Amino acid sequence: QVQLVESGGGLVQPGGSLRLSCAASGFTFRNYKIAWYRQAPGKEREVVATIAIGGSTNYADSVKGRFTISRDNARNTVALQMNSLKSDDTAVYYCNVGISRMYWGQGTQVTVSA
Repeated sequence: QVQLVESGGGLVQPGGSLRLSCAASGFTFRNYKIAWYRQAPGKEREVVATIAIGGSTNYADSVKGRFTISRDNARNTVALQMNSLKSDDTAVYYCNVGISRMYWGQGTQVTVSA
């Protein structure tokens, strides 16, 4: 079955960096676009970044220039490098793939606070 497992979240000060990772299994990873979403308390889940089969990327305006998404098709993993973190980046971050339906990981908490 499809599984997505996120890791790498934590508490970081404003201006700091974190690297999230998503380990995927149960499907042919290299054939699918993968996305990172986030959901802050009291807000709707929003897309942060996507990476297509060929490696092309898209970012939400709020994270452009600060976040970088990448994929390793040999290891079935997707990473999200987050730099210059702000308090507004505090959220639970989810890995996502759309196959017959949308699949989600359990999420990893990112807290940006002094």
